[in-house]
Amino acid sequence: MTLKQKDKDALVTIRLQRAKETMSEVNGNMQLGYWRVVANRLYYACYYATTALLIKNNITAHTHAGVINQLGLHFVTKGIVSNKQGKFFKHLFELRQSGDYDDWYNIEEKDVKPLIEPAKQFIATIEGLIVIE
Repeated sequence: MTLKQKDKDALVTIRLQRAKETMSEVNGNMQLGYWRVVANRLYYACYYATTALLIKNNITAHTHAGVINQLGLHFVTKGIVSNKQGKFFKHLFELRQSGDYDDWYNIEEKDVKPLIEPAKQFIATIEGLIVIE
């Protein structure tokens, strides 16, 4: 995608805002016991932040797996994002995939509640790497 700098910065800002809004959806769904939805929202919050980072750095990905791969290639392997956080993001993707598409897979509170703080930390890490001029 070829964007002017101001448009790219605006898109990055929108994606970061979407990440934060999506994280705020976690609490309400937790209160309702919608653990599959919580897993989905955690993944998408981290996904939106990651796509903001990729856009900011002129890195293109066309699929969710591509976003994970590009994060690994450009940021994890270079030590900019920790290996632990890279694996965490991939784990969220796999959990979301299972919850959304595997009719026999049941996501419970114990599966997702421990992922909330690491998701917040992941987003904070990604946001810290983005500087809007």
